[in-house]
Amino acid sequence: METSVYRKIIITVSIAIPLAVAILFKIKIKGVDLSFLPPIYASINALTAVLLISALIAIKKKNIKLHQFLIKCCLGLSLLFLLCYVAFHMTSNPTEYKGTYKVFYYFVLISHILLSIGVIPLVLFTYLFALEEKFEKHKKWTKIAFPAWLYVAITGVIVYFMISPFY
Repeated sequence: METSVYRKIIITVSIAIPLAVAILFKIKIKGVDLSFLPPIYASINALTAVLLISALIAIKKKNIKLHQFLIKCCLGLSLLFLLCYVAFHMTSNPTEYKGTYKVFYYFVLISHILLSIGVIPLVLFTYLFALEEKFEKHKKWTKIAFPAWLYVAITGVIVYFMISPFY
């Protein structure tokens, strides 16, 4: 497939996913209990963070095959997280945070949500540059994509631990 086609797909996916998530949040499926999912998708976020750090270590040690494998695992885990997250929110009512650290919670939550939207094209373009063997461009984009993706993964776990007492 031609490079311009991949770019169009990445742009389409980067717009479609946040829109689909927003639309699906409006849909409520009654009679389905997926209350077991939040600890699972928080664990997926935690595993993603560990694998991202492992992928960084692998590439620093010039273990390209392991780095590639770990990044593919992270992409798969991110997709699995998204599916679980949307499924849970389509079958449950929103949970209000009633804790002491409301300002901190909402700061982490809002920054997590905004970066999770922005990280989609960042990660996908960074991945594409590696596939195209444009390694200088890949490295340049990684300097933004990696910390953003890692932040999203870690703050997903923090948000879960802060909101879980109120489920």
